[in-house]
Amino acid sequence: MGPTLGAAGWARWVWRQLTSMRTALFLLLLLAVAAVPGSVIPQRGVDPVAVQEYLAERPTLGPWLDRLGFFDVYASPWFSAIYLLLFVSLIGCVVPRTLAHARALRADPPRTPRRLARMPAHRLAVTDAAPEEVLEAARRLLRRRRYRVVRRDDAVAAERGYARETGNLLFHLSLVGLLVAVALGGLVGYRGQVVVPVGQAFANSLADYDTFDPGVWFDPADLPPFRLTVDDLRVRFEDQAGGSQFGAPRLFEADVTVVPEPGAQPQQRTIEVNGPLGIGDAQVYLAGNGYAPRIRVTDGEGRVAFDDQVPFLAQDDNYSSTGVVKVVDAAPQQIGLGGLFLPTAVVDPELGPVSVFPDARDPRLFLSAWVGDLGLDDGVPQSVYELDTEGMEQLRTPDGAPFTVALAPGESAELPDGAGTVEFVSLDRFAGLTVRADPAKGWALAFAVLAITGLVASLFVPRRRVWVRAGRDDEGRTVVEVAGLARGDDAGLAGEVEALQRDLLERSVGAPARTGG
Repeated sequence: MGPTLGAAGWARWVWRQLTSMRTALFLLLLLAVAAVPGSVIPQRGVDPVAVQEYLAERPTLGPWLDRLGFFDVYASPWFSAIYLLLFVSLIGCVVPRTLAHARALRADPPRTPRRLARMPAHRLAVTDAAPEEVLEAARRLLRRRRYRVVRRDDAVAAERGYARETGNLLFHLSLVGLLVAVALGGLVGYRGQVVVPVGQAFANSLADYDTFDPGVWFDPADLPPFRLTVDDLRVRFEDQAGGSQFGAPRLFEADVTVVPEPGAQPQQRTIEVNGPLGIGDAQVYLAGNGYAPRIRVTDGEGRVAFDDQVPFLAQDDNYSSTGVVKVVDAAPQQIGLGGLFLPTAVVDPELGPVSVFPDARDPRLFLSAWVGDLGLDDGVPQSVYELDTEGMEQLRTPDGAPFTVALAPGESAELPDGAGTVEFVSLDRFAGLTVRADPAKGWALAFAVLAITGLVASLFVPRRRVWVRAGRDDEGRTVVEVAGLARGDDAGLAGEVEALQRDLLERSVGAPARTGG
């Protein structure tokens, strides 16, 4: 029976396995694979509405994915575990190599092998110049070629290409720095989404966000105190019928007025899809757009209980959109409206009302109505895009069918049972804005550039060792040997050795030479 490792032995073995380059590469690949669900499955921090729809459509699979953190992949325990293991592995792998590399940079080139003819690249020549003259010329020539050179007895040893290992270490150290920068950005940064109809304003405060995802170390006092008003939204779609791109978006731009801080002068700016607006440390992105019909509801007592733009969220490429209206101040009972908005409406014999184009060519608003308690006084938060009808009664027509109405802009309809009237006043658009702040993004970019620089150096800088030996033969002639050795494959090594020999004998020494391999 062999000896046992013991606790300390097992700990050393685990540490060696964790800090090996093979493990680091495996964890890097595993991290890339673990990030895939974050691109395939909707994420709460990006699109919480899509997450709710995903859960509703998959009542069996969805809850399990939710328990396992697949709707918030980058904050899940298993993704964080891979991230931290990769961080530790890179640190444990790179730091010892960096120390060894620093010692190697200070050390002299290796001693000259006894038999240079065994080297992969070898050249032999005979010259009339003295050995001392040849070796001194070799030392000067190799220094001009940026080799580290040392003279020992009858030979000159030279080495270059340490930038290859330096680049390799720079690449891995930059990966560590990149991981730290990304983690720091996630800890102190934030990301929020808000829907702002045209003509309305958004103040950068927690209360104004629809969804907000702060880092663990985020301080609300760090929010830049800006105010942004959406003045206009320009949207254009491909309208060439018959083409494969029919209905595809061609232009999204938002004209906004920004007040960077209280008391500052308003600034007129434009936000594009790939052209965010920078305000302090925050970046404001135009993440989406849609329609916000202006709806007016008059209650059963004849009072205007609701008159506002209502964002409807697009459900398909033709902007078939859903939304709700919650009329809390209606009397004698609260009113809830659930609606479907179609920008270019047609009635399909099988599918019913559908939109056939995303632009507002023939807009229609389809509404159903409920009365009763909206549940907003219970203290339980509700989504503004969902209508909880559990404690409400659906309004019906005199023949008992559920009440529905289709309205064009400017049209109105009476609600059953004297509940009031609803009017589709006008059609506006809304801009979906994402506000992000990542104080470490500059560091992340710098480390990414350093990583690419290091990778290029590690791939394209050759690591070479060269030796030149000169001595007298039995006939009194000077025999010159030039040999080279490369770390890894180096197709240019033989050419380098041949060029060194030629320059040494023909240019540096200036004496006639007879060469051989």
